Amino acid sequence: MRIYKNRQRKNSRVRRQVPATSYVDYEVEGRTRAKSRSRLGRLIAHHGWVAKTSLQQMLQTPLSTALTAAVIAIALSLPSGLFLLLNDLQNIVVGWQGTAQISVFLKKSVPGAQAKSVSLVLRGWDEIAEVRYVSAEQALEEFQQHSGFGDALSILNENPLPAVLVITPRREYLSAGKLQPLANKLRQLPEVDLVQLDHQWIERLNTLIDLGKRGALILSATLALAVLIVIGNTIRLTIYNRRQEILVTKLIGATNSFIRRPFLYTGLWYGIGGAVLSITLISLLFWLISGPVRSLAGLYNSPFHLTGLTVTGAALVFTTAVALGLLGSWIAVTRHIQLIEPK
Repeated sequence: MRIYKNRQRKNSRVRRQVPATSYVDYEVEGRTRAKSRSRLGRLIAHHGWVAKTSLQQMLQTPLSTALTAAVIAIALSLPSGLFLLLNDLQNIVVGWQGTAQISVFLKKSVPGAQAKSVSLVLRGWDEIAEVRYVSAEQALEEFQQHSGFGDALSILNENPLPAVLVITPRREYLSAGKLQPLANKLRQLPEVDLVQLDHQWIERLNTLIDLGKRGALILSATLALAVLIVIGNTIRLTIYNRRQEILVTKLIGATNSFIRRPFLYTGLWYGIGGAVLSITLISLLFWLISGPVRSLAGLYNSPFHLTGLTVTGAALVFTTAVALGLLGSWIAVTRHIQLIEPK
């Protein structure tokens, strides 16, 4: 009894210390927090139950589920693998850009001493990193060694080849927008007969790579539309099979958002399954071709190797697949659930 009386005295003291309005507000706030916590907990539990139930229903038809996930995986793997291969090829081209050179053919009337003085002047230009002088005799000797026409050239009375200045631009002038002005500047020299820019084929290759990437974008958009159609058709069939269940659920007062929820989780699971299969296919593809590509690069003494699918790329593939799954299911379920109304 004493303990009970002491507790009552303490509670009465606390209530005297706290104003009546503050005490009521405190009680109301506590009950509101408890209700919000319980409401949030029920919502989380319901979402977990819906996600688990939708996955179990999908696993009851493993063949159709696997086929739908395979369609998503193939639709994602094709453009993703093409993008990765084009990026690797572009990395090779970037390395080749560092070896871009300009061949300056001097006039036949220019003597060797004057040609050497021109090379010394060009070494002082800000755009040029290195100038290699190749005399007419050296050019003829190299041509005889590498062309296979040595016997035919030996019967000529005079050397038909001019002296050449092989120019290596500085790294900051390797872009096409800066190499072309440098080539035009070299053409204005009175001793120069012809300027050949060895960078043009690299620019053509870059243009082809950009064209390939644009084609991959178009392919990605087309396949993404196909994925939306496949998922939408799958969800439509699922809604049709559960039409009576949806009607009964609406009769007891269920909202469209409540009915839509399991179908959205179905699209989510399709997206996750397609993403996992797509990442597996891309990794398997690059694993299969990495060995031959490494052997080919070794024949050219190149350290090139395929980068494959990085963590960022895998995350992008996963996000895209999940987004397509949710979007396709949301479009299908929003359209068809509104058509199912109890009469």
